[in-house]
Amino acid sequence: MRTLMRVRFGTSAGNRLVLNGKIERVIKEFAEKAKPEAAYFFPDQGKRSASFVFDMQDNSQIPGLVEPFFMELDAEVQLTPVMNLEDLQKGLSVVGQ
Repeated sequence: MRTLMRVRFGTSAGNRLVLNGKIERVIKEFAEKAKPEAAYFFPDQGKRSASFVFDMQDNSQIPGLVEPFFMELDAEVQLTPVMNLEDLQKGLSVVGQ
């Protein structure tokens, strides 16, 4: 299932994590595991933030993907199932049948 993961890091903690290289390492390890089709990095509500879109094959992947963000970066993490245009069109084709 295509999944959107949003991650936010506190500013003070984020400053230390950028300087010691932890943010870069955790994001790199996540990218190697999840192989996101898209990754974006931006400020959100005054905090460093990232969004990743990736295909989650099974819910049992959640701990392995998100725990490093919680445990090593003290980040907020949100997971949301999402669709691209093709998925939406396929889903809408059965509405009303």
